Amino acid sequence: MPLWLREHSWRQTLTAVYLSLPLRGARATAANIFCSEQYLKVSVPPFLFEAVLYAPIDDTNSTAKIGNGNILFTLYKKEPAMWDSLTLANADKEKLQHLRENAVLKAQEKAKEETKAKKITKQEHKKYALEATMKLEEAERKRIEDLKEKEREKVTKELELWKNQQKDGDKYNGIQTKEELHQEIESLKERKSEKMNKTQIPNEGSSKTRLKSTRGHGSCSIFSQDLKEEQLPAPRAAATIKVNFTPRVFPTALRESRVAEEEEWLHKQAEARRIINSDLSELEDLKEEEKNPDWLKDKGNKMFAMGDYLGAVNAYNLAVRLNNKLPMLYLNRAACHLKLRNLHKAIEDSSKALELLTPPVPDNENARVKAHVRRGTAFCQLELYTEGLQDYEAALKIDPKNKIIEKDAEKIRQLIQGAMQSS
Repeated sequence: MPLWLREHSWRQTLTAVYLSLPLRGARATAANIFCSEQYLKVSVPPFLFEAVLYAPIDDTNSTAKIGNGNILFTLYKKEPAMWDSLTLANADKEKLQHLRENAVLKAQEKAKEETKAKKITKQEHKKYALEATMKLEEAERKRIEDLKEKEREKVTKELELWKNQQKDGDKYNGIQTKEELHQEIESLKERKSEKMNKTQIPNEGSSKTRLKSTRGHGSCSIFSQDLKEEQLPAPRAAATIKVNFTPRVFPTALRESRVAEEEEWLHKQAEARRIINSDLSELEDLKEEEKNPDWLKDKGNKMFAMGDYLGAVNAYNLAVRLNNKLPMLYLNRAACHLKLRNLHKAIEDSSKALELLTPPVPDNENARVKAHVRRGTAFCQLELYTEGLQDYEAALKIDPKNKIIEKDAEKIRQLIQGAMQSS
């Protein structure tokens, strides 16, 4: 049976009522107080206080402060007036029950309205956030398109300038070639005239002999050379050499590649993307694009960039439940666990990513380096430096030119040496 609290004190002004209720050693919270327009109830086991107020109050703005073993109520009157008493006089059980039921019903309706208003507000905020995100993405897309257009215009201008320079060069070369040909012909004519002058001697016999000699091979060669110089052939037409390359998916050359392993990796990735588990209860209220693991991965990446690591983990979790064969989901979730200090989970996700990143090919080198580094970081934060050093050395084997990983590996080696010397 509850014990009724009879002791209380109150005072009033024209607009407010101040009620002090002792708790007698009991501890009260906001959940122990119920207040409506004309009904006040305080239930702090084993004590109970109940009052039907003299007149209606503004229950929205009224307050209750709990402290120093008392509850101090500040009840604002709906209509300014002085009350004759705190409670309504001659309130029988039926009236009290009626007021109590009405107060509970009004409180339930008010709670429903508040819940509905909160839901509407939440939807509006979500819609606003989505619109803001879409605007940002649209602005970023427009910025990238503008950069592409500027770069395209720049390349076009450079190409036109190069073409003009080529045309000017061809003209200059043509003029220079004509001048050289003309000079060569003039020099040949001068040499021919000099030889002709030497052969003109006033001796009949000798003239005959020279006339005969001019019919020989030497005379014919001079004139034929002159004709050849004057009748030069036209330059050959330009042609284009076509070079065919072997189609390659990976950036390495065919002679340096492991074709069987690369084909196995591509086949494995294609099979993994076809595996989608759509029989989940969480997918009932989602749109079609939201059921895509790639969409969830992009959503998780955006949340991670904004610092919402728990939200990113939830997105990756649902994506893994849809498709547990994509290594990037585990790799990205490991980064979130590192930020949240869930080190054992970060090690598990990194190990799972390395298990799926097989066979090792150039296409997954970057992902394997990240998996080793994240698992090594988790090991080092757990003070398992030997295991962490193994992962960092494995990452260095994949990417030996990475100075950051090399520097971190050297720090771990120094920590291990220090621990060994101290022991």
